[in-house]
Amino acid sequence: MQPDPSKLIQRIGVEAPLIGFYDARDVSPFEPLVRVGAGESSCIFSFYANWMNGETLHLTRDSFGCRGAGSCLFGVVTRSPEAMVTFLVDEEGLKSSRELMRQWIDRRGSYHPEHPNLLVGPFRPDQYGNLKTVTFFVNPDQLSALILGANYHSGPDDPLPVMAPFGSGCSQLLPLFADLTVPRAIVGATDIAMRAWLPPNTLAFTVTKPMFERLCQLDERSFLYKPFLQRLRKARQTEPSVL
Repeated sequence: MQPDPSKLIQRIGVEAPLIGFYDARDVSPFEPLVRVGAGESSCIFSFYANWMNGETLHLTRDSFGCRGAGSCLFGVVTRSPEAMVTFLVDEEGLKSSRELMRQWIDRRGSYHPEHPNLLVGPFRPDQYGNLKTVTFFVNPDQLSALILGANYHSGPDDPLPVMAPFGSGCSQLLPLFADLTVPRAIVGATDIAMRAWLPPNTLAFTVTKPMFERLCQLDERSFLYKPFLQRLRKARQTEPSVL
């Protein structure tokens, strides 16, 4: 059965549409589509407003936006490793040393598409077979609930179900998952290079399909229907407005 996220979304209060990351042969089921212009280096998160309006971003090896997206989503060599180190360390100051950044670059993974088309846009149940990950765009309260949900079935000796890894915003949507068959989640949109495209109180919570299915199965026995969450929702409804 296709997982139904409607109860989860309603209980947590998520208003933004869920965003799926798809690897597909045929793009027609994902219309309406938007694309990166030829030669443009747009951040894929600059299409956030398009996603919220029901449009899907279509990416290919020839049209992927910024060089970081081309590298992590398609394995396209967009600059030499040393040039990348210079940019990320000397220009942007993202690691304490060039050597640390070299180690990270050497070990980072890139996604290897199964089909010519990668698509990022509204969750489509009828395309579940092509789905790779699902992203919730959430505020801190909603993020807290989703992290709790991701830990609901996790024991103390299990691998941590939620990660907050270093990496670009686009890498947090898919390539940073080592195994898509494992129920795991990433707290994303922590890349300050892409955050300007999002509302200021918004973070991303991206999950593999197995984790998505677990979250959708949370029932009346779970915290979604218990006093902790109810009290939090009540507090938010009654707190004074912030000028």
